[in-house]
Amino acid sequence: MSTTLGPTPAHPSTVETNIQQLFDTQTTDVEVTGSGIVTRLLSDDSEGDRHQRFIVEVRSGLTVLIAHNIDIAPRLEGVAVGDQLKFHGEYAYSDQGGTIHWTHHDPDGSHEAGWLEWKGQRYG
Repeated sequence: MSTTLGPTPAHPSTVETNIQQLFDTQTTDVEVTGSGIVTRLLSDDSEGDRHQRFIVEVRSGLTVLIAHNIDIAPRLEGVAVGDQLKFHGEYAYSDQGGTIHWTHHDPDGSHEAGWLEWKGQRYG
């Protein structure tokens, strides 16, 4: 079941993670919160669960892949290069900058819920 979480709270309770530091130390499987600018749209990954994919440049200049499961959460229809995006999910290190996944709720309740925030709405 897809979930749109509604308007963004005025004062988010999460603190932005230093993703550059996670990349530099090759740390993986860490819950992160961050923001950035969409720099590239990629085709959906349709192997197994379907994922909407795009590249986001974070504050440090590092680029990360956002892999958003669209079998569980709504697609960000109309997201475009240059759009500001906030995210909460799990960072997985790669030598290309890393991947942010688990940007959605967990139907089983065994993993911390993630989200994407775009144009004043949270999707998760």
